[in-house]
Amino acid sequence: MITTTNSPDTALDGFLVAQGLISPDEKAQWRPLAGGVSSDIWRVDIDGRSLCVKRALAQLKVEADWKAPLSRNAYEWEWMTFAAQHCPDNVPRPIAHDEAAGLFAMSFLEPDRHPVWKDQLLRGEVDPATAFAVGQVLGRLHAASAGRADVAEAFDTVDNFYALRLEPYLVVAANRHPELAPVLLELVAKTAGTQYALVHGDVSPKNILVGPSGPVLLDAECAWYGDPAFDLAFCLNHLLLKGVVRRDALLQLSASFDALLQGYLEQLNWESAERLETRAARLLPALMLARVDGKSPVEYITEEATRDLIRTFASQLLRDPVPALSELRNTWNEAVRSNARGPLP
Repeated sequence: MITTTNSPDTALDGFLVAQGLISPDEKAQWRPLAGGVSSDIWRVDIDGRSLCVKRALAQLKVEADWKAPLSRNAYEWEWMTFAAQHCPDNVPRPIAHDEAAGLFAMSFLEPDRHPVWKDQLLRGEVDPATAFAVGQVLGRLHAASAGRADVAEAFDTVDNFYALRLEPYLVVAANRHPELAPVLLELVAKTAGTQYALVHGDVSPKNILVGPSGPVLLDAECAWYGDPAFDLAFCLNHLLLKGVVRRDALLQLSASFDALLQGYLEQLNWESAERLETRAARLLPALMLARVDGKSPVEYITEEATRDLIRTFASQLLRDPVPALSELRNTWNEAVRSNARGPLP
């Protein structure tokens, strides 16, 4: 008989036993972890050792009706396995997986030694060295997968990516801004049709831990062999958005933007920097708009005036795109400064 404590359900207990992680007479303590909207995640303590168990949800924990295929749990496991081969310090250690149940176990990383990057940024603790390291890791993972037919076949998941990213972000934004729909829907089609490397799909500061051996990437449920420019734009977008809530750290966030880009481009070996940067610079304003008018708006931007600033900026750049990310960053900083209520650094 399984003698767990605080068990969420017996299927999870059975997973631990079936995978040899506990014996039937061992006790496990389950504690739910906060932060995710697409999965249930627990810390599991077993006789002095800890691990993390993750199970995908069919309906995401957001206000909008947002359903996604449970198969994404298997692809996240495969992404983590791939990443552990190439950047073992920058991903949790994969431990066990049950594809049929949509469950996997990975190493548990102590929060006091692995703070969440998003939390640091929102406190105004902005270190460009962290951003540079994130760019390096992301670039290394893209480079390791670029041009590999086996990886492309294993992650032929454009339907998942559409359901998790393109539809809830760009298509929903297009529906809410019909005047921008042609541009946004063209971006959807071009992104879905671009295949260069293994894309994480959710490279957000909330999914990055700042560990003692460098950044640790989490939550690769959107993994897809596609356009690496999406990952770059997705993460850089968050550094720009933080600037409207931490205006006192605008210069440091700009330096972090540049550092992440530099770290990433140092690893680029599958196409020209100019081509990739042009795609990222077109995607970034679309993603900015999506974070106020998509299915998953960022929770820390609460003032309508700030949302309007983002809408105006994004609309301008979607209509008249710039080829260089540095130019986009400069234009954004000018927009933030011109809308500031007080002095800025």
